[in-house]
Amino acid sequence: MSEKTTVSRFHIFLLLSLFGVFVWSAIKPHDYFTWFLEVLPALLAVGIFAFFYRRFRFTDLVYTIVWFHCIVLIVGGKYTYAEMPLFDYFKEVFGWTRNNYDKVGHFMQGFSPALIAREVFIRKEIVNGEWWIYFMAVAVPLAFSAFYEFVEWWVAVATGDSAEAFLGTQGDVWDTQTDMFMCFIGSLLSLILLSGWQNQQMKNLD
Repeated sequence: MSEKTTVSRFHIFLLLSLFGVFVWSAIKPHDYFTWFLEVLPALLAVGIFAFFYRRFRFTDLVYTIVWFHCIVLIVGGKYTYAEMPLFDYFKEVFGWTRNNYDKVGHFMQGFSPALIAREVFIRKEIVNGEWWIYFMAVAVPLAFSAFYEFVEWWVAVATGDSAEAFLGTQGDVWDTQTDMFMCFIGSLLSLILLSGWQNQQMKNLD
């Protein structure tokens, strides 16, 4: 039986462990409306990857980074990004004026999509030239980040005050700009740090 028709045990572990975190997050979250909004992108990501699993098998590196990104989203849904306990502690230790867990989420919004985009561009030969691949692998997460800010705006307009926890601006007038900057930094770092590892894993898939 070919590798593409079997399910990796490692991938099963990632899926089951993610499901466990999801169940934990659903038990008495801060509020279920915010929880639903925050975990929905993770559920959509799992669904999309599952749909394409037999048609386009990503590297283990990508699946692992996406797994971690989903956990960040699900934990954010449990507590809301403005009230994540660990980052409340960091707030006191480092003298921050706000809980910065949402910046981790936006950092990951660049970190994992950059690797996903790069792998698709290379393996499907969509973009030619190494530097063009890097450029587009950064541009895609930034475009998604901008669209996500639109979604937050639309949700806030549609739901009013009930979307405050979802927005998590915490009174920061530059929240949108710093969110997108963290996405930019995340995408750059993932490409700088992990491209070589990703190249090796892609060779093993051939």
